[in-house]
Parts: sequence; C-alpha cells; structure tokens
Amino acid sequence: MKKSTKHCLWLLAILPALLSAEVYQWTDPQGRRHYADHGNENAKVLSIDPGVASYRVEKVFDGDTILLSDGQKVRFLGINTPEVAGRNKSAEAGGEQAKAWLKQKLEHQKVFLQGDVEKQDKYQRTLAYVFTEDKEHINLELVKRGLATVNIFPPNFKYLDSLLAAQRSAEQARLGIWGEQAYAPLAAERLDENNYQGWKRLTGRIRALKNTAKHSYLQLSDAVSISVEPISAGLFPPLETYVGKDVEVRGWVRRSKQRFAVQLRHPADIVLR
Repeated sequence: MKKSTKHCLWLLAILPALLSAEVYQWTDPQGRRHYADHGNENAKVLSIDPGVASYRVEKVFDGDTILLSDGQKVRFLGINTPEVAGRNKSAEAGGEQAKAWLKQKLEHQKVFLQGDVEKQDKYQRTLAYVFTEDKEHINLELVKRGLATVNIFPPNFKYLDSLLAAQRSAEQARLGIWGEQAYAPLAAERLDENNYQGWKRLTGRIRALKNTAKHSYLQLSDAVSISVEPISAGLFPPLETYVGKDVEVRGWVRRSKQRFAVQLRHPADIVLR
C-alpha cells in the first residue's frame, strides 16, 4: 500500500473523533463571552474545523514548541513543559529532558497537526495537537511520561479528558516532574519573593471568597490567593463551595508587592485533598 494511501486512511479513521468534540459558548447579561466543555440552557455548540494537515519538523525549540519546514512555529495545545535555558530565561528542572525526548521523536520527521477553537496564540504561533505518522499523539505522550503538565486554555477542550487521565497516572507513578523535588507541593504560607517563580503546586485551606469587579479570589492566606476571572467562572462549581476545603492549586504565581495570586482557568487546576 502506498504511504499516501495509508495517510488518507488514517485521517478518515480519526475524523469521527475530531468532529465529535464539542465546545459550548454563551454570553452573560454583562455581554461577556463564556466557554465550557459542557452546556447550559443559553449555550450554543461552536463549530470546530479539525484542520488536519501534514508537515515536516525542522527544529525542536523545547518540549512543547517546534519549527516546521514551512516556517510555522507551533505551540502544543493543552500542555506545558518546563523551560530550557535561553535569552532572558533560566532552565527549569525537567526542561532539557522534555526537549531531548521530543527532539529524538520528531526532528526532521513528518507530523500531522490538528487544531482546536483557537488557531494562534498572542505570539502568532500555530496552536496544535501533534501526531506522528504512526498515529502517536505527542501532546498526550509527553503528559503520560511526566515530561509535561496539562495546561488548559479555554475554549480549547479537545482531548481534555484523556490529557487529565494521563496526568493522573503519571502523578500516581511519580514519573518525570512528579518525582522532581523542584515541583513538590509547597504550603501557601511558605511562598515568598524568593520562591514564587515558575509552575507551582501550592497547598492550603481556602479561608474565604472575595469578589471584585474583575476577579474572584479564594484566599489561601493573607498574602496568597487563587484568582478566577469572570470569563472562566462558568467552568467551576460555585466558588463558595471551596471555602473551608483543603486544596492543592497548580499554576503560575503572579506577584504584586508582597501579595501573590495563582490564576486558574479550569477546575482541574485545583485538587481537593
């Protein structure tokens, strides 16, 4: 069988799964758009073009970013790998391991790209799920091996369930970053200006809920909070239900003077303990 025929058969095989993914969108009384992986009485299903196409990988920048032979820079959807050393950034634990694995797997190889709702990020990089000629889902493989964490950017929810399941398995087996001391859970009270940088796992008890015009804040301590924007609030259960619960929150910490906040976009980033 010719290789081109095999490629066509593979695309036909996966298209039903691509077309079945659903993302819901609705507008609230204040005119703000909301996206979710489940619907409500006011929601409509967005139409998503699977956008499957094949390319050759020219270069691997790091564990989640590649350059194609046509000049496209591709950022992998749904995941994040630790940073490698570069201009104005320091290496993070696990970054070189993720890059080395991806380079061995993809550099100078043909890949298939599949899109989601958003086609590009703010840096004009193509956003995609990446598959090899052997049908291997690379985004998913990186998570399975503990080389990447799930990084949810609504409204891009395709493969969310399988990515989260892979992350749970990798975490339970302490694979990759889940066994790195650099990413061990840190009590919120111990967060300060010397250790807040990078992806964190913060633990603590939710003390209170504070709502403002721009954000809702779940307070972990006097100085540390969890921030949820109105556009993401519809994905979460009522935020007041978290008050009094022991949690682990995962994400990047922002600092403003002596206060710190972790912005969450999806309830999968806050784990009840």
